[in-house]
Amino acid sequence: MKPNRKKKSMRITEADYVLAQRRAARLEEIAAHGKPVSFRTALHKSKKIYSRKRLKKSDLPLL
Repeated sequence: MKPNRKKKSMRITEADYVLAQRRAARLEEIAAHGKPVSFRTALHKSKKIYSRKRLKKSDLPLL
């Protein structure tokens, strides 16, 4: 005898709906502008602040 398997429920949850709407909006945005639009702004990093990473980067020899 085969064990009883659970059937997948075909209900659309609120989380699924929100995810689908966000994906659709993103695809429309890409279609309208030709590329993904990013609204994140990067803060300007001051060169006066000590940065070990920047110093190590300038020490690398150019090939």
